[in-house]
Amino acid sequence: MQRWWFLEENAEGKDPSSSTAASQKSEASVKKPKQSTTAGDRPYTFRVLVTYDLLKDETIAITGSCDALGNWDPEQCVQLRPENDGDSTIWRLETELPRDASVKYRYLICSVDPTSGNVHVRRFETHLVPRQVPIDLAEDEANGSKEKVQPKIDTLGDIDGTIKLDKGWLTTETIMQFKFFDNPFSVKERIKNRLLYVKITTMNLRINAESQNLSSLLEESLSNDTRENGTESMTTYSFTEVTSLRNPSACYEQQSQFGCPYHKDDFLIFNVTVAEPENVAYLVDLYTYSSKSKEDEPPYHLGYHYILPNFLKKSEGILELPVTCASKHRPLGMMRIEYLKVTPLLPSRCTLERSYIRYWNKRWTGLDVGHRGSGTSFKASDGNVIRENTIASLKKAVAHGADMVEFDVQLSKDLVPVIYHDFDIYVSLKRKTTLETNDMLELPMRELTLEQLRTLKVYHVVEGRNREAKFFDEDLEEHQPFPQLAEALDQIDPHCGFNIEIKWSQKLKDGRMESDLNFDSNLYVDCILRVVLEKAGQRRIVFSCFDADICTMLRLKQNLYPVMFLTLGVTSRYPSYHDPRCNSIEMAVRNAYATELLGIVAHTEDLLRDQTQVNLATERGLIIFCWGDDNNCKDTIKHLKSLGIHAIIYDKMDIYSDKAVKLEGDGGGGAVSANSSTGVTVSQQPAVEVVTNKQ
Repeated sequence: MQRWWFLEENAEGKDPSSSTAASQKSEASVKKPKQSTTAGDRPYTFRVLVTYDLLKDETIAITGSCDALGNWDPEQCVQLRPENDGDSTIWRLETELPRDASVKYRYLICSVDPTSGNVHVRRFETHLVPRQVPIDLAEDEANGSKEKVQPKIDTLGDIDGTIKLDKGWLTTETIMQFKFFDNPFSVKERIKNRLLYVKITTMNLRINAESQNLSSLLEESLSNDTRENGTESMTTYSFTEVTSLRNPSACYEQQSQFGCPYHKDDFLIFNVTVAEPENVAYLVDLYTYSSKSKEDEPPYHLGYHYILPNFLKKSEGILELPVTCASKHRPLGMMRIEYLKVTPLLPSRCTLERSYIRYWNKRWTGLDVGHRGSGTSFKASDGNVIRENTIASLKKAVAHGADMVEFDVQLSKDLVPVIYHDFDIYVSLKRKTTLETNDMLELPMRELTLEQLRTLKVYHVVEGRNREAKFFDEDLEEHQPFPQLAEALDQIDPHCGFNIEIKWSQKLKDGRMESDLNFDSNLYVDCILRVVLEKAGQRRIVFSCFDADICTMLRLKQNLYPVMFLTLGVTSRYPSYHDPRCNSIEMAVRNAYATELLGIVAHTEDLLRDQTQVNLATERGLIIFCWGDDNNCKDTIKHLKSLGIHAIIYDKMDIYSDKAVKLEGDGGGGAVSANSSTGVTVSQQPAVEVVTNKQ
């Protein structure tokens, strides 16, 4: 079994769960540099070359391992200043550092909410080993008055040729995501075949007494067809980014003046970052070009609609909205928008000290991952002798060399994360050894509390439907169904990684739901994340989910653990989903790349149908796992490893694995030192950092 991530760090590495957000909020701006020198400190100048085009409200800041740099707390990061009156690509900070210790640091792009003073991390350096100011280097600068030492110039995001500048996570802000897909516009016949451009503008609804009233401001904005001047007085602190998954190299970019084009069968996603979602409306403008327009002529404003915050109370939903003609203010047609609201995990448990959101070691290829522990136990007639998704099943997989174990997590009625695969269960109405039709009741798992799940006689859906109980292990604690996620984190060998699949009901292509979950998706994800961040310690964690929106939430709510997008792909074994991002490897790769996930978990059936699809992921710098019944074969596992698949999820680790039985306390592959790591650039948005030296 291979060791990876946290155990690669040196003895000074801290438990990630202990890196909590420090103290209270800072003042209404990023922390200013210290002005006076404390006894025992040493002066030092930071200089960084910034080659990125900063947006309005964005600035460059620094954080690090000492008080002067904010101790990795994003709220306490320190702002740099341009060297030449704001017209320079070199940013500078003069400060004092501790004299008796080296200082680690990272740069970041952040913004500051002008109303609350909250710091929002837009992008930050995510190299496994941060930058460092050694003691002797700072001492040389302290004597600069004699030796005239010129401070070195760092390059933002680049350490020794490895570029890693990744998206931040939500601290106090909210992201509203608006999705246009499945040809969402129904407009009049005369413009039906026109290429439409979509633009979303945020509108400030916090109108004070001295301002004009809302209706007059809206009337003023409607008088200007281009929307560039009339709405200026109502714009608010926000960032709007858009991507089209029609583009193989899709990534989020700032929208242009007249929006982003929507082509047939496109998948357009707008991410709008706002600080006060309850006070923000969204103006959706549609533009199109006249068939007789000249090359340099702007498009004309076709129509619009306002999305008010009371439309967006739930975490996700579908909006069917009228399009009002911009010139005549008459109905022009309809448009369908699916939205997702992503709120921050509060209180925040993440800092800027370390991040593994897109970290992978080049030696981690062909990892063996135990499916639901030591395998499914209700599919085949000769199924597993140990109940799936139990502590005993997880331990058995670990004992037979699993690098990771994969299991399913969902919430009980009282919001406790438990390990279980199916959405439904059967409950016995009578305690009998022989089951009869009227003795069992099928219930949604979500309708029972943890105590009820653990005390009632509960059967798997297969047992309930065929009336044949398979397991009689009520007296064996580790064999009990519905173990808590917290128990698994406490009891399973910490050298074994966890692939935590988040179970979430999705809409199928035919309009049916897999299950009628009544949980709010933000609450659902938050409950699971809190347990992991509190209990994971030094264990390696990879999250995964078939729902692209849940993957987005997992990525944006924390900055520590990577996320993989589970995909169904092209298959006849399972019904297709409504969301096309999950129905092909190509779309899954584009979504994972744009969202800056670690990679995808592909269905092996689809990979074997077209093995070249592996390259779709690896060429984009993404990691690829695979799952499916086809994996339960030694020859297939060997073949998948030869294709360069990073991890194979399969049943019966004791039968199909070619590894020697794992010794107690032995990690198998050996630990790797994070202090002696070197990196390579995989792509403009790299997902891999290479660690080559052993401890």
